[in-house]
Amino acid sequence: MKKFIIPLFIIISGSMFSQVSVGTDSQDNNKWTFGGGIGLGFGSNSAFYLQASPRVGYRLTDDLEAGVVGSVSWQTSNYYKSTMFGVGPFANYYFARSFYVGANLQQYFINYKDKLYDYKTNEQETALYLGGGYMQRIGGSSFMQLGVMYNVLWKENSSIFSSGLVPNIGFVVGL
Repeated sequence: MKKFIIPLFIIISGSMFSQVSVGTDSQDNNKWTFGGGIGLGFGSNSAFYLQASPRVGYRLTDDLEAGVVGSVSWQTSNYYKSTMFGVGPFANYYFARSFYVGANLQQYFINYKDKLYDYKTNEQETALYLGGGYMQRIGGSSFMQLGVMYNVLWKENSSIFSSGLVPNIGFVVGL
């Protein structure tokens, strides 16, 4: 009886598995992408910087993706303390599956405290980043992105940022 039941279960299991695996790849049907980046920095005067920027996108076509990106960063030193939140839409166009160009509009909310002069301020700033970069496949539908963006709304004397140029490294799953 055992000689009959075990092969029967193997045949049934094999036919059920083959029924499940026939058809289109589920990755082709899933158009959602996820990713982001993290940053960590140290400096003089006990300076510490921590940043995270998660993103969720949707592939409108095989080469065009749009979505929402957020960012949060904490900075502290002997002289100041700052927290910054940002959120906004982005769009990326991919070509040759190795390169991309993109746009990212961010609205930042900044809380800044100067420890030396006991001064506090809450500010907002809008940034429009345009740029592009290179993508390296790291497995399956996962990529590492290396790029440079420039904030075209950056103003030298009134921006909270020291420069309009922003290098970036991030990861994306689902492309």
